[in-house]
Amino acid sequence: MRRMSEWDLRKLRILRTLRERGTVTATAAALHMTPSAVSQQLTNLAAQLGVDLLEAHGRRVRLTDAARLVLAHTEPVFEQLERADAALAAYAHGDAGEVRVGAFPTAVPALVVPAVRALRDTHPRVTVRVRETEAAEAYRLLAAGDVDLALSLAAEAPGAADPRFTHVPLLADPLDVALPPDHPLASAPGLTLTDLAAEPWIYGGSGPWSDITRRACEAAGFRPHQGHSASGWTAILAMVEAGMGVALVPRLAADPRAGVVLRELGADGPVRHVVAAVRSGGAAAPATAGVLDALRRVADRTPGE
Repeated sequence: MRRMSEWDLRKLRILRTLRERGTVTATAAALHMTPSAVSQQLTNLAAQLGVDLLEAHGRRVRLTDAARLVLAHTEPVFEQLERADAALAAYAHGDAGEVRVGAFPTAVPALVVPAVRALRDTHPRVTVRVRETEAAEAYRLLAAGDVDLALSLAAEAPGAADPRFTHVPLLADPLDVALPPDHPLASAPGLTLTDLAAEPWIYGGSGPWSDITRRACEAAGFRPHQGHSASGWTAILAMVEAGMGVALVPRLAADPRAGVVLRELGADGPVRHVVAAVRSGGAAAPATAGVLDALRRVADRTPGE
C-alpha cells in the first residue's frame, strides 16, 4: 500500500464526490468530466492504494468499507487545505476577495441583499456573487466547490457530525398562515392550525416546503388536504387571495401587499431554522468571515419569534 505522501488528492476528491452524488454519471457531471474518466481515475486510485474502493450494487456501484475508511481519514486533510487557501488569501489580499453565495429564494431578498449592502461600507473590497438555488441543492454546490457559502434550512442540512461543513445558525423563521380577507376565521382570536384542518391547503407537490407544511399540520393533529399545488409565493398568495385555500407562509417571504390576511400562530407555532454553511476550514478566509458576520447582523435585526 502506498504511503499517505503519495496519495493523489485529485483522485480522492473524485471519490469523495462519488460518495456525495451516488453515481458515476452524477459525479462526472458535478466535476465536468466524462463518466469514463471518473471510472478510470478511481481505478487508478484503487491501484495506488492497493485496496478495492468500489463494488457492484445492482446496476450501480457503491463505496467499499475501505473507501469509507480512506475518506474518513482524508477529511481533515481537505479541511486543512481550506485553511491553507484562506491563509494564503489573507496574506495576498487582506480582507479583499470574492465570495460566492448560494441561497434559497426567500433568503436572497431578506438576508443576502441587506448583507451585501452593509458590506459596501464595512468590507468594500469584498465582492459577493449570488446564486439562487433550492435549499437542498445549496449543499451539493458547496461540496463541489461551486459556491463558498450556502444559506439553507436546517431540515435540509447534512448531520452536524458531517466533517465537510461548518454550520452557523442564523435565525428561526416563524410560519404564519395566509387566509383570504373574507375568510370567517381571518380575525378570529387565538387561531390555531387545528382550526383550519378542513380547509384546502396550497403548497408544492414535492420538496422541502411540501414536507414542512405536511409536518406542521400533522404535528397539529391532522393531515392537510392539498387543494392546489404551487411552488412560488406569488402564485400561492394569489390563490389564497382568490379564496382557493389557505397556506403556511414563512415570515421572511411575507408580502404585506399580497392582499391576504397573515395570522401568527403563537409561540407554539411552527418555525423553520435558517443556517449558513461553509466548507470546514473555509470560515478562516477574511472575505468569507466578513460575509458571515454581515449575515449574522442582518439575521439579528430580522423580526422572528
